[in-house]
Amino acid sequence: MSSKVNIRKLFGGLQNQMVAQLNTNREFIGHPSSKGDSLENTWIEWLRNYLPNRYCVDKAIIIDSKGQLSHQIDLVIYDQTYTPFVFKQNGIFYIPAEGVYAVFEVKPELDKGNIEYAGEKIESVRKLFRTSTNMIDRGKLYNPRTLTKILGGILTIETSIAEMTIEKHLKNLKGLKAIDIGCAVKNKSFYVDFLKDDSVFNIGHDTVLTLEEHNDIFVKFYEARKVDSIEFSQKNNSLVTFFLQLTRYLQQSIGTVAAIDLSEYAKSINFDIDDDL
Repeated sequence: MSSKVNIRKLFGGLQNQMVAQLNTNREFIGHPSSKGDSLENTWIEWLRNYLPNRYCVDKAIIIDSKGQLSHQIDLVIYDQTYTPFVFKQNGIFYIPAEGVYAVFEVKPELDKGNIEYAGEKIESVRKLFRTSTNMIDRGKLYNPRTLTKILGGILTIETSIAEMTIEKHLKNLKGLKAIDIGCAVKNKSFYVDFLKDDSVFNIGHDTVLTLEEHNDIFVKFYEARKVDSIEFSQKNNSLVTFFLQLTRYLQQSIGTVAAIDLSEYAKSINFDIDDDL
């Protein structure tokens, strides 16, 4: 028995399984709404299986402490450690904006219309108001941290347009609509490399910002971002390269979301939370 495993073949088998499942759903489910739900559920279950357990994955609507909400999002990667409440009403999840790591639109094909639609969905989440509050780690009290970036992407089965055309459509998305990452499983995955200045998020530990200032920093960061380049994968490893890049973003670019300020949500029911125990 060999003491080694062929990782390339292992990854290839994983991609072939995903392609087969997505193709089966598209071919044998006739109703458009049911077909869409099936594609979304396939991606949700796949990411639940392979992402670390700290990440939750669901279809959801995102809400904020001011009562605003996003469009319905096909796939949301979110936190429930520092964002302890998630509502479920009539089968629909309502997730506080503070807990969101990433949002994805799921479509059969990567094309101009779906790229633009994904941008609008992503913007509806990024423009929501988020809170941040003090937290205690190993007995030490820390000031509210700056808001984390929200990853935006699109997941599809295939694409028939050239890389140059995909680049053009992605570059047309500005500000809060910008897409960071995507995958057309049968053809390629991609990530967008931006000319950006992350120093805007590097606020000193002793600096205390208002919630409005936290949100202004977040919006200004996205408004100032410009595309540097777009990197595409090879056809036979599109799913794996997408997953590796996604995990890299989650763990090393975003990290952990800021702690939600529950007192801001309590205001909606005229209740004051006691900060001391």
